[in-house]
Formats: sequence, C-alpha cells, structure tokens
Amino acid sequence: MPSSVRRLTMAAITNSLSLKHTLSIGSPQTNLLTRTRPSSTSLSFRTFHRCYASYANENREYVIVGGGNAAGYAARTFVEHGVADGRLCIVTKEGVAPYERPALTKAYLFPPDKKPARLPGFHTCVGSGGERQTPEWYKEKGIEMLYEDPVENIDTEKQTLTTSSGKLLKYGSLIIATGCTASRFPDKIGGNLPGVHYVRDVADADALVSSLEKTKKVVVVGGGYIGMEIAAAAVAWKLDTTIIFPEDHLLQRLFTPSLARRYEELYQKNGVKILKGASIKSLEASSNGNGGVASVKLGDGSIVEADTVIIGIGAKPAVGPFERVGLNTDVGGIQVDGLFRTSIPGIFAVGDVAAFPLKIYSRISRVEHVDHARRSAQHCVKALLSAQTNTYDYLPYFYSRVFEYEGSPRKVWWQFFGDNVGETVEIGNFDPKIATFWIESGKLKGVLVESGSPEEFQLLPELARRQPPIDKAKLQNATSVEEALDIARESLQAAV
Repeated sequence: MPSSVRRLTMAAITNSLSLKHTLSIGSPQTNLLTRTRPSSTSLSFRTFHRCYASYANENREYVIVGGGNAAGYAARTFVEHGVADGRLCIVTKEGVAPYERPALTKAYLFPPDKKPARLPGFHTCVGSGGERQTPEWYKEKGIEMLYEDPVENIDTEKQTLTTSSGKLLKYGSLIIATGCTASRFPDKIGGNLPGVHYVRDVADADALVSSLEKTKKVVVVGGGYIGMEIAAAAVAWKLDTTIIFPEDHLLQRLFTPSLARRYEELYQKNGVKILKGASIKSLEASSNGNGGVASVKLGDGSIVEADTVIIGIGAKPAVGPFERVGLNTDVGGIQVDGLFRTSIPGIFAVGDVAAFPLKIYSRISRVEHVDHARRSAQHCVKALLSAQTNTYDYLPYFYSRVFEYEGSPRKVWWQFFGDNVGETVEIGNFDPKIATFWIESGKLKGVLVESGSPEEFQLLPELARRQPPIDKAKLQNATSVEEALDIARESLQAAV
C-alpha cells in the first residue's frame, strides 16, 4: 500500500515551508499561513490585465497544469464556485479533455464484442456520479483548454509558464496536477521495442488495443494493480497470457500471502500463467526483420515467447519543470501542506504528484489513486476560492475491478480502506467472498472485502477511520464474512 514514508508533524510541515516570497497581484494568498478570501486580497481580473499590459494576451487568473482526473475535478469545483468563466485555463499534454484514467486498464482494453469503454463515455466526472465533462462542457463554462502543449518551464518570480509550443502564460494562481509517468525499462534491454507498451493515457491504450487485435502471446511485467488489470483484460481476448514479477506474490504491497494465493488461483483458472520471483534480463527483438519484441529473457536464462509485452512496474511523479517549487525526497513529488500549498505562495499541487500530510496516520505520503486525485483537487480549489481552512484529512482507499467483461464466469471487485499494518485475520474462502482485517495494538486499522454488498462496502471507511478496539479471537471464530463484519460493526457501537 503506501510506500515508505517519513513521519512528520503538521507543525514541522508548516515550518518547513518558506515564507520569503511575497504575493504578486492576482494571487489569492498573502502567505502560507494567513488565508483570506481571494476577493479581499487581489485586484479584479480586469485590473490584473491592465497592470500587466506587456502580457495583455497571456494573462490567466487561474491555471491548472495537467489533464487527468485531478484537473477535471478541479475544473468542476471552479465552476461550482462561479469563477471559471473566462478566468480558468487548463494546459495539458493530452489531446483530449480530462477523463477517468482507471478505465484505461479495465474496460478500455476489452475486445470489441465485450462492449469496451470509449470516450466520451468516461470523461470526468462520471466516475463519481457527476456530470460528463466533454470538450463542449469546457467551452460552455468558459474554460480555456490548451491541448497537446505541455509546460516546459516556469518562472516563479515573474509567475509565467512557457509551453512546448513557445506560448507564454502569466498566472495568478497555479495548480500543478501533472500526475505520474510510467516507469520504463531502459532502451538497452529492449524497453522501447515495437510491441512493448506502457499505459498512462488514451494514446497508450489505443496503441495497446491495436496490438491485442493481432497478437497471440502476451507477457505482462508487474504483479501490481496495473499488471493484474491488464492481464485480466487480455483473458477476454482469449490470448496466451503470462504475468511475470519479482515479488513472492501478487500485489505484495497490500495483499497477504494467503489472500494473494486466492487471486493467483483465480487467474490461473482463467488460463493466465504466473511467474513470480522472476527477474528480467532483457526483452529480445524478433529476427524476422520487423524488429518487434519476440520474447522476454529472464534472469535465469529462460525464455518466454511474446509478441506483445506490457510493462506495469509502477510510476514516478511527473514533476517536470516544477522541481524548483520544492520536492519531498523521501516519498517523491512536490511537498505541500494540508491545503495543498507549496513553498511558493500562489502555487499548489494536487493528486499523484503531491506529497501531503496524511493526517490520520501523522506522516507524509504520496497517494497514486483516483479517489485521492478527485478529493485533493476539490479540497485545494475550495481552500483557494473560499475561507476554508480545514486541513485535508484523507483516508487511504484502494480498489480494483477485473474480469468484468461480458461472458466472464466471475466478476471481481474488492475495496480496501485504512492501513495494512499489524496482524491479519482472514475470513471466508473467496467463494463467494473474502475479507481481511488488519489489527495493531488491539485496534482495527484496515479492512479489505472482496465481492461485498453495497452496505458492506459502505461500512469499511467508518471502520478504518474510527479504528475501534476489536476482539481478535472473536473475529477469528467468525464463520462467514457477514458475521465478521457484524462483529466489527458491534465494535464500533461499543466504542461510542
């Protein structure tokens, strides 16, 4: 689950942020610690234009850099506050409006006869039950979209951004929502051969679908979320599929060995071959002249044939030109406080790229998950546009859905809330469901449920947030997931 993190108090975070910069006209802050409403600290946008006549065509009151989930949900929050029209600009390297990125490794990869997901069907904010924000939606709301034009440079003193096309933008307030980039294999071991894929955006997913249409043997490198989801999608294409990863079992950062074994058996029943504890020496090119990938060479010298290889070995925060804003060297990403303010007034960072105070566990963390992307963007914009001073109080949440295509003998959906620390209690046999509870110092710290009902899933965040004392022996004696969750529910009531 969370990577190794450095524990810091909120006070330490605040004290570490520099206050040496003063705020230029148009930014809604006076410093990192004192907050007032934007209208009381900045001139009107018309005045902003007049004050910077040399940038008359380039001034933007609010700029979001990035075009993923966080950008879409931030845009919606600007609209809800009535300040988007003619005042907000989104700069993205992608060629489409923000969308629900998790679909790219799930339904987007289904074959044509399995009803694959396609845009505009999963533009933000449909993933949380909100309105579908198509390109037309942004036009109607007066939001300027700069597509396929990533930011390459920032001048924090002049408050300007320079894009790859040479466009100069003057910002009042800046939100960095650049997300992550896929970790890649080096070119020298075949990481960029034709037929080798990484999935981070729609273009990547389109290229992979094109390969799946004509491939016979697929190798998925990585046993985490991405690897498991892509391998499950490959099954729908009826392809010879192998997962290779160096860890002892699937999703080692969250699953217990026992829980992982259940999932490994499920994948194997669906025809997926699993090679765990395996290292990769190189990806080998075909000798038939097309230069595409033909096999995967393992550390022990063995060969696994493949004409399509998908690399899912993690991601890195897409810091890019924003390093100077202030990085966290322990968890990576841009350091922010509980309102997503960086060390430079007027600049914020949200989503995957932000290293933020995880208040519930008193540590700094960086969370790569759509739920955090949505919530952090909304919290940041509300703090920026209003008198809100509540610090972000996020509860770690992870989920996955696999084998959901039409005709699948079993559709799988699990949810996890909390922290996977301490001892574990596993209840159920995976048919039809299973639950794992994490207990530390007598308190329930985290819980995962597979194939739960809506009511059962709704209970999980309350359990994880309140961390009630729980009778481990009683929990272990539960004969079903339902009984175990009833025991956990009773522990909540007893703790009141």
